[in-house]
Amino acid sequence: MFPSPNHGPRRDGARPELIVLHYTGMASCAAARARLCDPVAEVSAHWLIAEDGGTEALVPEEMRAWHAGAGSWQGRGDVNSRSIGIEIANPGDRPFPEPQMAALEALLPGIMHRWQIAPEAVIAHSDMAPGRKIDPGPRFDWRRLARQGLAVWPEARTPLTPDTGAFAALAQAFGYPDAPVEVLLPAFRLRFRPCWQGPFDGTDMALIADLAGRFGADGGAWRSG
Repeated sequence: MFPSPNHGPRRDGARPELIVLHYTGMASCAAARARLCDPVAEVSAHWLIAEDGGTEALVPEEMRAWHAGAGSWQGRGDVNSRSIGIEIANPGDRPFPEPQMAALEALLPGIMHRWQIAPEAVIAHSDMAPGRKIDPGPRFDWRRLARQGLAVWPEARTPLTPDTGAFAALAQAFGYPDAPVEVLLPAFRLRFRPCWQGPFDGTDMALIADLAGRFGADGGAWRSG
């Protein structure tokens, strides 16, 4: 039932508290499956979703799959021990088909219920590894998931005065790793302002302030002047 040998026990008694979404970055689902199940590759994920919506469990959810690599979220590393990894078959340069999105929407609620994972803990690979990873990329429809309570999306707010130091602090409060703004901003926009290429602005500030205020560790401690 679980064809990938690439897994081990979760470390230090950790339980899944995050769900990390990836794209496979390979030409086909079959090629991705072969790699995720190849012991030489030393990579894996708990779930793989094909373009046609076919969904396969590759690693038991209680085990530690090897999908996240270096990075952190909410100030804590070893994301593999703290997460469920879902690989979505997509080479990275095309839209995600409707059957595939529908399959993801059918899969997520069960995982979230089993492990008591909140919508704000469904994150992108690029969120926990900014500057190193970009998946699931700008074509992935995060807003669609958020409308169903399967992820979060910032609410529209009046633009705030751009402040790079405040942006970095708010991003970290929301969950992003401690990193320079030039690393954090592209990762943030990849998910919440896909394809936006303008300079750092007040909309970036307003969106991250809303996310940090509603879902961050300090729960709205920051306020604009």
